[in-house]
Amino acid sequence: MVGLPADFRFYDLRHTGHTLTIRSGATLKDTMVRVGQSTEKAALIYQHSDTERQREVAAGLDSLMQAERRKAAAKADDQASATERAREA
Repeated sequence: MVGLPADFRFYDLRHTGHTLTIRSGATLKDTMVRVGQSTEKAALIYQHSDTERQREVAAGLDSLMQAERRKAAAKADDQASATERAREA
């Protein structure tokens, strides 16, 4: 084939399609409907995770944790302020 590697298989596009669909935010069910699969097991065979995606997941988790820490710190500040106001009264 012109412009394609010698080891290229069109079948490999299923793996790429599944992986990119999930990375775009689609659910497992969305992916199954798009490619006509009836079981989760079949759909999961074609999905892969790479280092870049794992970094994105880790960054997302880090953002969630940072937000929770900020909320906890703000709550602690509010409680400290309430205690100080009560002592001053």
